[in-house]
Amino acid sequence: MKVDGVSYRSIWPTVDGEAVEIIDQTSLPFDFKVKRLETCSEAAEAIRVMRVRGAPLIGVTAAYGMALAMHADSSDAGLASAYEQLLETRPTAVNLRWALEDMRAYLLPLSPDERFSAAYARSAKIADEDVEINRRIGAHGLPLLRSVAERKGRVNVLTHCNAGWLATTDWGTATSPIYQAHNEGIDVHVWVDETRPRNQGAFLTAWELNQHGVPHTVIVDNAGGHLMQHGEVDLVITGTDRVSANGDVCNKIGTYLKALAARDNNVPFYVCLPSPTIDWRIADGVSEIPIEERDAREVTHLDSLFEDGKVAPARVVSTGSDVANPAFDVTPARLVSGLITERGITQASRESLAETFCDNVSQI
Repeated sequence: MKVDGVSYRSIWPTVDGEAVEIIDQTSLPFDFKVKRLETCSEAAEAIRVMRVRGAPLIGVTAAYGMALAMHADSSDAGLASAYEQLLETRPTAVNLRWALEDMRAYLLPLSPDERFSAAYARSAKIADEDVEINRRIGAHGLPLLRSVAERKGRVNVLTHCNAGWLATTDWGTATSPIYQAHNEGIDVHVWVDETRPRNQGAFLTAWELNQHGVPHTVIVDNAGGHLMQHGEVDLVITGTDRVSANGDVCNKIGTYLKALAARDNNVPFYVCLPSPTIDWRIADGVSEIPIEERDAREVTHLDSLFEDGKVAPARVVSTGSDVANPAFDVTPARLVSGLITERGITQASRESLAETFCDNVSQI
């Protein structure tokens, strides 16, 4: 996708073949910074503090983190240590474990001398596969937007959090059909939830839509239901960090409320997901998916651009108040109109997921 007219991915290998570079998302939208990662510890830190975020990008970064670890110590002990270090960075996004298990299984049979170059190449392949998966997700979701455009002209999509290209290697999940519709000339407009407490919608989704020229409007999180009541939303499209085997969807906190409002107003609610985001080991997402409790400071403070041009955290909560910060919630499958995957649109049910991904049936 484009930044100031230049095509970027969110992560890419360096020319010297010994590191990777990322777009540091903690600096957006006020400053565009590229950060070089040279060690496994730096990759782990980038995931933990959300320099990179979004389930697919976390997985790709973890894969590259394993490769960087092999540059420093390619022994079995080094491989095991890197796996554990990266695994503990974020508990919710299943792509993290998926990528680490893929890399470990790929590298273990190799000799230590082969592991770094092989790991670097395998990480690049995982990144390329992510790009193609997200392109295909968009291709399958595009007819939904095209159908609305044929009926009424402008298409109004509401999205929550950031499931854009910044959350993946490229294209995004929820934004992929939006970008493809825009590129096709469809008049698409996006309602962008601010997505407190980290403001991924206002900071990231709005920034990348603006860079690509997609019409959009930022709204407070609580405005979505009102817009649906008044016919201003044609469909809701979100991403997800984990989908259980029965079709329950775990996504950024507040997604469940959007699904409830959509159901009450007969607005279709779709979720875009790459197949690695399906956790076949979890039968019931509502009761089994672990919910990350993040730092209270994310709620009490908000990065702000001041009149003097400086960016600094501003306190927005009175001192002395207790704060809870669950980072995700789970939307039950019954509220999901469909899951948009790289293999097509499927129902949010165990049966439909198993049929669509029958080659993964051994994992179910």
